[in-house]
Amino acid sequence: MASPQPEPADSPSILIVAALAEELDHPGVLHTGLGKINAAYAVTRELQRRRPKLVVNYGTVGGLNPSLAGLVEIRRVLQVDMEAEPLAPRGQTPFSPGPFALDSGSDGVVCGSGDRFVTAVDPWLLQHGVDVVDMELFAIASVCQREGIPWRSFKYISDHADRDSQTSWQGHIREGQELFLARVGELALTYSEGGSGEGFRSDARS
Repeated sequence: MASPQPEPADSPSILIVAALAEELDHPGVLHTGLGKINAAYAVTRELQRRRPKLVVNYGTVGGLNPSLAGLVEIRRVLQVDMEAEPLAPRGQTPFSPGPFALDSGSDGVVCGSGDRFVTAVDPWLLQHGVDVVDMELFAIASVCQREGIPWRSFKYISDHADRDSQTSWQGHIREGQELFLARVGELALTYSEGGSGEGFRSDARS
């Protein structure tokens, strides 16, 4: 008989992060609130308290690539709302060495992250190969990169980043939870079998 798969709330090795409880209502999840500032603050504060081996982000996204649906994994994230021309090109922070694109090390799609709810086509996003858009991931990934902690991100496409996005997002915000929990449960099993020596219990507090 196969051994039971660990629950996502059972490992101190993995910190699970989501913006809202409406997106992921599960024990042990760190809920940051919406936007890059809230996300950066909450994750930084939690990493001062404990040092997970992996940070896993989940959330809903607007889809720009019509070939994608459901749950997707992110391989790269860009900051899309840093607009400081002519001091630096869009997406780059002036007088900062970067990096301005952060890779998870896993296969997947490209996420554009910014403090805006996208409801119309933005040609810049399409030109830079952005598949989905969110409001927190660049901040989360940036904190992880600076702290030397690997990160992964799974996103559920809740809308198509168009004029119907608000209604669609509200109607589909909870749909990806079980899909994500199954995926992070697989990660939990991997980390448990990988010799972390620890149970799998995420004790983050919102």
